[in-house]
Amino acid sequence: MKAATFGQVTVAALTASLLAACGGSDNNDDSVSQTATFNLGISDAPIDAAEAVVVCFNAVELTGQGQPIQYEVGVDVEVPAENDLCRDSNGDVIANTIGIDLLQFTGSEQTQFLQDATIAAGNYGQLRLVMGEGSYASVDLDGEGTTTDVPVSVPSNELKLDGFTADAGGNLNYTAEFDLRQGMTNPVGQEGFILKPRGVRLVDNSSVGHLQGSVSEELLLNETSCEVAPADLTTPVAYIYLYEGVGYELSALADIGGSEEQQPYASTAVYFDGASSYDYELGFVSAGEYTAALTCNGNDDSETDDDISFLHSVDVTIEESNQPQTVDFEPVTTQ
Repeated sequence: MKAATFGQVTVAALTASLLAACGGSDNNDDSVSQTATFNLGISDAPIDAAEAVVVCFNAVELTGQGQPIQYEVGVDVEVPAENDLCRDSNGDVIANTIGIDLLQFTGSEQTQFLQDATIAAGNYGQLRLVMGEGSYASVDLDGEGTTTDVPVSVPSNELKLDGFTADAGGNLNYTAEFDLRQGMTNPVGQEGFILKPRGVRLVDNSSVGHLQGSVSEELLLNETSCEVAPADLTTPVAYIYLYEGVGYELSALADIGGSEEQQPYASTAVYFDGASSYDYELGFVSAGEYTAALTCNGNDDSETDDDISFLHSVDVTIEESNQPQTVDFEPVTTQ
C-alpha cells in the first residue's frame, strides 16, 4: 500500500468503491420473480497522502419501495459483524459500527459489506451509506515519519448516492466509487477532514473496467517538474487524471475544482517501484471512451482552481472486464 508525507494536497488520489448486486434474469418462477439478490462490497485505489483511511459504517439504506430498507451493522446478518476500529473520544468502541481501512482494498480488490440480501423488485430512489462516528485518516503531518490520526466527518452522517432498478429475479451489480481527491477536504480553521458526497458516484458494475499502467522514465526525465527514482517509495512522482471523452487539447483539461471545460472523472498517483517502473491503477471505471492525462503537479486543492500543467495525454477505451487493461505513457515520437 502506498502512503506519503502529508503536504498541501488534502487527500490525494483515493478511489473507494462499494459493490451492490443486481441485474437481469430469465427466471420465470413466480415464487422468486418479485425479488432480487443484493450484495455490497468495498474497494479503493491507492492513496498518496495517508497511511490509513478508516471509514466507519453503521448501515446501508435503500429508498423508493415504501419505507426505507436498512441493514444495520451488528443487527442484520447480511452485514459483517462490528469491529473495534471505531472509537469515541474516550477510546471506547462504538457499538453497531464497522471500521474499514480503505487502503487495504485497492484496485479491483474488495471486502464484502452486504451479502445475500433479498430486496423487492422495483425502482430504488437512492442508496444511502449511513456512517458511524469515529472515522479517521492517519497522516504524517510534519514529514518526520510519525503519523497522527485526524478525524474524518461526513455531513449529516450519510452519503446519498443515485438510485437503481432491481429486476425481478435479478442479480444487480453496482459500484459506489469514492474519489477522495474530489470529495475529501480540509477546511481552513477546522480540525480534520470532511468527506462530501460529490466525490462518490454509483456505477453499474456490469459495465465497468479497470485501468493500470506505467509511465516511461524517459518521459518523466524530459520534464523538470517530475521527480525520478525517489528514495522514499511512498512519494508520488506523477498523477494520472481521467476525463470522459477523447480528442481534448491539454489546455481544456481542468484540475479538481478547476474552471476549464473538461472536469476530471477520476485521478490517481504514480509511484516508483524501487527498480525501474513507475506504476498507477484506477479501478471501477464505467466502460466508455476517456482521455488519460499525465501531470507532475501534486498540489491540487479540490476547493480551488489550481495551476496544473498536463504534460501528455492518451485516448483510452475502457472495456467491460474484471481484468485490468494496461495503458502506458511513453514519449511521443515524431517522424
